[in-house]
Parts: sequence; structure tokens; C-alpha cells
Amino acid sequence: MKIRRIKLDEVRVPARPDSINSPETDYALHKLPQGAKRGWTQQFDTLSKTIIRLEVENGIVGLGETYRGIPNSLLQEMASALLGQSIDGFNLQDIPLPAGRAYDGFECALVDAAAKAVGLPLYKFLGGKYCDQVPCAFWTGHRTTSDAARKATEAVAQGYSSIKFKCNLQDPVVDWCEAIRSACGNELSVILDPNERFDLPVHAERIAHGLERIGNVLYLEDPIPRWDLETWNHLRCKISVPLSMHISLPYLEMGQTITDLARAVRREASDYYNFNGGVYTFRRMASLVDLFGMPCSHGSEIDLGILEASYVHKAASVPNATLPSDIFGRLIREHDLLRTPLALHQGRVQVPEGPGLGVHLSEEALQNYAISHWEAEA
Repeated sequence: MKIRRIKLDEVRVPARPDSINSPETDYALHKLPQGAKRGWTQQFDTLSKTIIRLEVENGIVGLGETYRGIPNSLLQEMASALLGQSIDGFNLQDIPLPAGRAYDGFECALVDAAAKAVGLPLYKFLGGKYCDQVPCAFWTGHRTTSDAARKATEAVAQGYSSIKFKCNLQDPVVDWCEAIRSACGNELSVILDPNERFDLPVHAERIAHGLERIGNVLYLEDPIPRWDLETWNHLRCKISVPLSMHISLPYLEMGQTITDLARAVRREASDYYNFNGGVYTFRRMASLVDLFGMPCSHGSEIDLGILEASYVHKAASVPNATLPSDIFGRLIREHDLLRTPLALHQGRVQVPEGPGLGVHLSEEALQNYAISHWEAEA
């Protein structure tokens, strides 16, 4: 199956009104530096993503989607390197492309094409599924206390059992959780994700003790800098709120690697894990923590439907992805670029059953949000 044509469509899909932050707490959520701009200075939906269509000789088209903010020049160079090569000649677990933020989008397109060629849903191509539906959390950003409670009641009304917030030291997260307990009772648990911005262990410990009294926090994700594994372990011993560490391999330029996981497990640094990475690296990480009886979830960058479909297949294909995953793109963005969205109901998303990813690109939506197009043939 030689790759005869690759199309790259750069898109920019805005967020829905009221889906990110309260007006009073409108912090930027893109963590990485971008060009000359520092991290935490850009809102995620101002950055573009790229849809990959990889056509092979038999007419099959594999769909991929990149993470946000990847330069067109890099994507075009990588696409050109794949043209004319045969998918059959690849080890799909180790595609001959450089690791980094661009890799996973091309891997997604290649495994979609390979699974379609044998007529299997991706989860069957990976060996099978452990569930028909993958749990996921409602999501929002930084909020005032009244808005946090309002978004929580929205989550309950839509059948969710958990809600995830972005937060930092300026956010009154204990007040949020008290207000959510008053508004929702025992129907909703809270996940707090400061992205390491509780800064010092003493801050995280103080906040965690306040949260313990309320009792509705499912876990704290990345409360303090991830490199300080000894302090993570110390914090675990001091608080009863579980900790979850987010290992995000697309953040290679920030020093995150798969070996971070081995070190964290060895130091008993975390109760749970949230993983971002390609199809096979996700499965490697999930398998490692499964050996220790630890549950995990699939993370995201508030993505569109193609990547999210791959997340559903990946999470379903491992036994321990039982925590709520970050699969909520259509809730946050105006569109997911799918002809038919992923079937999301009561806080669970149905595993697609068609060949490959089991989803279809909406050409109309693609054209509506496209800002550039590139294609090349072998």
C-alpha cells in the first residue's frame, strides 16, 4: 500500500461562548511557548491545527489530526518524506519520523489507513476492547465561584459524574468545591488541574487539606512541578486527596519522555496517571501502570474529532483506562469536523465500530474552518 497523495488542511476552530473561562478569570491556557510568545500567553483556540489525509494506492484514505501550533513547514517536510513509501513496509510502532508534536498526527493517519485496509475498527486492530463506552469528564477553565457552581449544574444536567477545572493559585478552588457540593450534592466529583501551578508543596498541601473537608474531589492532577518526584511522594503521604500525574509525550520540548513514567512509578509518586501520546506509546504507558494495579485516563489538548476518535479506541483497548478521560472537544469548540460526532451520552463516549477510526471528515466543516491547504503526490 504505497502512499500516493497527502493533503494537509490547516484549520482554526474557535471555542464556543462561555466554554472556557469566566470573563473575570480569562487566563490563557496554552502552556507551551509559541514562536516569540511565552507559555501561558495564548488561548488554545487561537492556534491552528492541521487535518491530514493520507491516500494509498487502493483508494483508502487515512485520517490524522495534529496537535495545535505545529509549523506548516515541518508538516510538509514530514509528509514529503512519507510520499511513495509503503505502509506495509513500516513498523507502525516506530514510524520513520522524528518524535515530537508532529509525529502523532501522521501516526494516526497511518494506523487509520492500515486498519481500514483489513476492514477492522482500530480497537480490534490493536487486539480488542475492554469496554463499549469510555468514561469522560465535563470540562471548563478558570471560573468565579458562582460560575463554577453553574457549570457543575450543567454537567449534572447532561449526565456527567465528574467535572474538570483548570486552575492556579489565584483560583479559590476550595470555595468552588464547596459551592459545587451545595449545588450538586453527591452527584458530581471534581478534578482540579493546576498544570503544576500550585508551585510549592506547602501550597498544595494547604489546598488539599481544605478540599479533604468537603470530600468531592476525585483527584488533583499535576499540583506541583513534575520533576520533583520525592516531594510528590511526600505530598501523597500527607494528604488523602489522590494525586494524578499527567505524562504528555507531545511535550517533548519541555523534557517529558516515557522514562518519566518509570521514575514516577518507582518513586511511588502518584496514585493515578493521565497519558497523552501516540497510539502505541499510550498503550505502553497504560500497560506499565496496569502491572501495578493503577488506573489511568487519556489526556487531550482540547482536540477535534479525528484525534478524539483515536483516544476512544486507545482507551477502550486497555483494561485500566477507567478514570474519566479528556474527550470533550465538541463541548468546547464550535465543531469537531466530523460528519457525525462521536456518540457522547451521560458522560460516556461510544467506541466507534466502523473500519479504522470509524469516523468521517465533514468536507463542509473543513472548508468552513480552513485557513490554508497543501497537497503533494508521489
